[in-house]
Amino acid sequence: MNRPLARLASLALALFAAAAHAQSWPSKPIRVIVPFTAGSGTDTIARPVLAEMSRLLGQTIVVENRPGAGGTIGMQAVAHAEPDGHTLLVHSNSFTVVPSTYTKLAFDPVRDFVGVMPIASLPMVLVTSPDKGYRGLADLLAAARARPGAVTYASAGAGGVTHLGAERLRIAAGFEGVHVPYKGSAEALTDVMAGRVDFYFSPVGLAQQHVRAGKLSALAVVSSRRSEAMPDVPTTLESGLPNSEYDVWVGMWAPAKTPAAVVARLNETMTRALRSPEVVETFRRLVGEPMVMTPAQFADLLRRETAINATLVKAAGVSVN
Repeated sequence: MNRPLARLASLALALFAAAAHAQSWPSKPIRVIVPFTAGSGTDTIARPVLAEMSRLLGQTIVVENRPGAGGTIGMQAVAHAEPDGHTLLVHSNSFTVVPSTYTKLAFDPVRDFVGVMPIASLPMVLVTSPDKGYRGLADLLAAARARPGAVTYASAGAGGVTHLGAERLRIAAGFEGVHVPYKGSAEALTDVMAGRVDFYFSPVGLAQQHVRAGKLSALAVVSSRRSEAMPDVPTTLESGLPNSEYDVWVGMWAPAKTPAAVVARLNETMTRALRSPEVVETFRRLVGEPMVMTPAQFADLLRRETAINATLVKAAGVSVN
């Protein structure tokens, strides 16, 4: 056989093997690692989608929460897993912050993963304790400027999107404050409600019940546009702060060498799950907006946001290691 024919035969065999692998996948339970605490915004929005994917695939999907170190503990577990489509990562777009904040990792956050698809965007809201007496964002900012370094802001982990969102606001508004990192959203919200920390950027879906109960005050939506769940709360942009918006979303990744055919099937299955009536209704309650993309479109989004966050990290002077 001449060389061109041999190459064509090898390519055909490789394509056949990939298709056969995708057809036989999943052959065992799928483990999905979430690098945040149970009950966090990322965890809460992902579970109904994963449950529907499990039904569609006819295979068990087990969620494993591995919080800590800005999500890098969970990321490392997936980066080093067998790339067969049976170990996956569900993370927020904090994933795109890691390359510029963590320099001493046992994995490469860019090369060791392939994006499957974003799951949903999560509108964020700046919340504070009613006992603080802030009637609006202007009051909070006036207090922050009057007492440089006295105002505190919580995050669900140093270097994550709740931290970077607060830093973006701080730079846009021109004040100094003290960052207080927590293990997850639940812990941060608890201390903000108790008045131990001044404010926090929370997913609207997690904060709205506490706002309705009078335990939290919603001062501004941090996303690009108002949330339908809090239509009377203005955005930070509407409050006169250009370049203060920070959009948050959740997505799925697989180890880098996962067969493209398996990634494509995961993408197709998630797309179907996001369109199911049960997930649509659950997202309505959780205030999540589905994000359907191809793996190639997701790769473009990841490249753009990684570059944007690298600039923000440098401007804010954020350093993790």
